[in-house]
Amino acid sequence: MAWLYLLIAAAFEAAWTFCLKFMKFSDLKALRWNSVLSLQYGLPVWLPFLGYILFGIGNIYFFSLSIKSVPTAVAYAVWTAVTLILIKIVEMTFLGERLSYMEIFFMLLIMTGVLGLKFYGPQVK
Repeated sequence: MAWLYLLIAAAFEAAWTFCLKFMKFSDLKALRWNSVLSLQYGLPVWLPFLGYILFGIGNIYFFSLSIKSVPTAVAYAVWTAVTLILIKIVEMTFLGERLSYMEIFFMLLIMTGVLGLKFYGPQVK
């Protein structure tokens, strides 16, 4: 179950990262009370801030659950690697970014390390 919590934490971290990408502090300053609930002006401004808070809390919660069973260093390494791969998958799928052979090679190295930590690392309690 701890590994599942780790994967969920990584997914929340990836979502949190994209919330940061779409946050615009300048638009938040320009937001007025009468336009906060507007779908055209308010929602695109405060939705990334809301996601930032919710995904951040979810990330912390699930990561804290996972490190109760998985050694912290292993959990952090896996969490970081899975987050990186999820971010790249989202960038390719939704943002139209390309993937080079070198990126594929290095991501395979990361996945090899994650699988090595999973199967040959310290035993989960």
